Formats: sequence, structure tokens, C-alpha cells
Amino acid sequence: MHPIFLAAIAILSLSVAAPVARAQNLHEIPSDLTVPPATDEKPAAGRRVKIQLPEFSGSSLFHVLYLPPGWSSGKKYPVIVEYPGNGGFSNRLGDKSTGRVEDCELGYGISGGLDFIWVCLPFVDQVSKSHALQWWGDADATAAYCRGAVRQICEEFGGDRDRLVLTGFSRGAIATSYIGLRDEETAKLWRVIIAHSHFDGVRRWDYPGSDSDSARNRLARLKGRPLYVSHESSVEETRKFLESAGIVASHHPLPWPNHSADWVLKDVPERAELRRWLAESLRRTELEAGNSASR
Repeated sequence: MHPIFLAAIAILSLSVAAPVARAQNLHEIPSDLTVPPATDEKPAAGRRVKIQLPEFSGSSLFHVLYLPPGWSSGKKYPVIVEYPGNGGFSNRLGDKSTGRVEDCELGYGISGGLDFIWVCLPFVDQVSKSHALQWWGDADATAAYCRGAVRQICEEFGGDRDRLVLTGFSRGAIATSYIGLRDEETAKLWRVIIAHSHFDGVRRWDYPGSDSDSARNRLARLKGRPLYVSHESSVEETRKFLESAGIVASHHPLPWPNHSADWVLKDVPERAELRRWLAESLRRTELEAGNSASR
């Protein structure tokens, strides 16, 4: 065989055999999505806006609502409800968290900004009637606000009560259980939970009820519904804790060390996997709901 063809085959063999390099830092990967800014406009298709519950009118407490392009009144839409991480966080990797509801991003990345209503909720500081940038404010008031916001989204904007997804990053990931499963009334809202980076009960924090036994009591309210857990580098601590609580979950370690939710804004296999998992989980819960109704 001609030497040129032999050289070409050798080069091709090397390129096929060589592993695909993965970025060592998440922020080295370009984003293909940009979260729309939250404005003071009225809600409309394609807009992301700040809105209030009537009882907090005149205060500085609000949540942020996104209606997907093509949204129209009278139709039903699945809803992603998101809690933000703690504020004041940054590290040497370029990760940061402001703690503000305006700066949430998981719901937008998970949905690609399409087909889902997305709402970002506050942690209620009862004294100042504002959003707590760190931890829970008043946890019971925060859960009550959640129920009120979900009711508003479903009654006024077409949110589908049978397709409610709860998610959060860091503090928000802990909140999927600490707030989202705090009581039976709040827990029964969710069809699917997605927690990225940390989880309720895995380690002790400086607030009441952060111990593992209290977390196991909250997790008992999950009642077998789909749970997706991801974490930078490793999910082993969370896996072991959930197994000790008898909870079946889908566990996903990410290949980057970054404490960040930015990965959902990038075209990476992990995001595609999460989207497939969510679509399948919602289909499964719809089928189960239909089967129960027909009995």
C-alpha cells in the first residue's frame, strides 16, 4: 500500500482511539443558553418577570415567573419550581452564588426555555418581608409561600398540578426536602424532584432540624416519587444517606469540581441525560396517575 495511505490510516486510528478530552473547569465550556433577565413587566409569553402574592403587595418579597414562548391562556403547562443557593458564595474556580431568586438558572437550563413554566421562589424573612439571601428565613412561612405561589401559577397561568417539578442548587437542593417535604400539604404537590449539589440530611448545618433523623422523617413524605440527585465529582455521601433512609434515587456525579449550576446552560451529555430522565419520569407519573384514576 502507498506510504501516504498508510500514514493516513495511522492518523485516523489514533484519532479514533484517543479519548475525548473533558474540560477540567466547567467555566471553560461555552454556554449555549443565556437566562433572560427578570423585569418588572407584566407576565407574557417569553418573558421572565417579578410578581408578588397579593398578601405581600407593597413589600419587597416577590418570586420570578417565566412563561415559555408560545404560552397562551387556557392551556396547561408543566411547571419547574426552583430555589436558589446561599448568597455571598464564591471560590477560586470562578463559581459564585448571589442567593437571589433573579439569578436562578436550573429551570431554564433543564427546559431550554421551552414548554415549561418556570418559577423561582424566595425564602421568607418574616421580619423584613423580604427574601433571605442565606438559609431559610422562616422555614414554615417559606413553605406556605411556596404553596401560595404554586396555587397562583396553576390558577392564573395554566400550571398543571399533575406535572410539578421541584428543583434547586446548593441551599436550594437541600430545600427540595427541607422545604419541599416539610409537611404533607407541601410534599403532595410534587411529581418529580431534582437536587443539584448537596442534600437534606447528608451533613449537619447550623439550623434546626438539619440532623439525619429529621431529614429521614421529611423524606418519608416522598413516597416513591422520582428523585434525581447530582453533585460535583461524587454523589457517594448522598447515595449512602438516601439508601439508609430507604429512598431510591437516580444518582449522577458530574465530571467537574465546580460548585455551580452553570452546567445546565451548556451543551454537555449530562444535561441531555437529565432532560431525558425528566421526560421519562413525567411520562411515568402521568401513566401511574391515569391507572390509579381508572381503578
